[in-house]
Amino acid sequence: MIKRSGAVSIAYTVSIGLLALTIASLHYSPARAQSADLVLCDRLAAEPADPDKPADVKGTAVIAQSDVATAIKFCKIASASSRRALYQLGRAYAANRQMAEAVGAYRKAADKGSTSAMVDLGVLFGTGSGVPKDEAQARKLFERAAAAGNPRGVANLAALSGGGGAPPDPVKARDLLAKAAEANSAEAQFQLGMMLADGSGGPKDDVAARALFEKAAAQGHAEAMVWSGAFAQLGRGSPEDASAAKSYFQKAAALGNEEAKARLKRLECPRVLKDKRGNVLYNLCF
Repeated sequence: MIKRSGAVSIAYTVSIGLLALTIASLHYSPARAQSADLVLCDRLAAEPADPDKPADVKGTAVIAQSDVATAIKFCKIASASSRRALYQLGRAYAANRQMAEAVGAYRKAADKGSTSAMVDLGVLFGTGSGVPKDEAQARKLFERAAAAGNPRGVANLAALSGGGGAPPDPVKARDLLAKAAEANSAEAQFQLGMMLADGSGGPKDDVAARALFEKAAAQGHAEAMVWSGAFAQLGRGSPEDASAAKSYFQKAAALGNEEAKARLKRLECPRVLKDKRGNVLYNLCF
């Protein structure tokens, strides 16, 4: 049996230790180091489509109620040195229905350049949640976010227009909506589908539009359900499918969509009674 000398043993141990330090140095950099508070804040409250979010952080669309208190605790600490954490603190407050605190955090994060905070604050102004309803202010916030390249900003700006006007740069809007759609934003999928269906900002593509409407519909987007049903009914993008059309209209109607209810009624009672001006009075069912 060959015995190792003590010197050899010590040298071997030291070399292993140096190797471990070398490997560690490849993965650690003070510039990339993050506090434990920010790591936990990211884990619990990061928004999946936030441009500030590190690529290796998955994010969560809805903060779990059981995680809200913990998220507020760690995001509040991390927010002292991170605008991302400040935005995520706003999300955690909103999830806890502390709307005044959420608005305050979003404002501070937006002032520091967080485009996601601009979008979420814009949504609050657009819906009147926690602040007086102010569509003009919502539009300004969405425009700031969109100008900075935030796809959700473009999607919300388009939604706010509500058919009352196209985005100022439809080509750029279509490109940004495509990125947001890839991130699985139902609103972006719906808005991009409408642009593809109309040929706005690029070639018209009914096949791609129908696929986008169906993806958004699968996420519970009522208007996308109506458009999916209409495309199936008319055979746009693929063969006609009356059964699928009815199913989409029924799902949207169950969510309270009035257009879906009207379309469903026309499917069930195709004969209509009109006045002298051609206005539909009611559908006739036999």
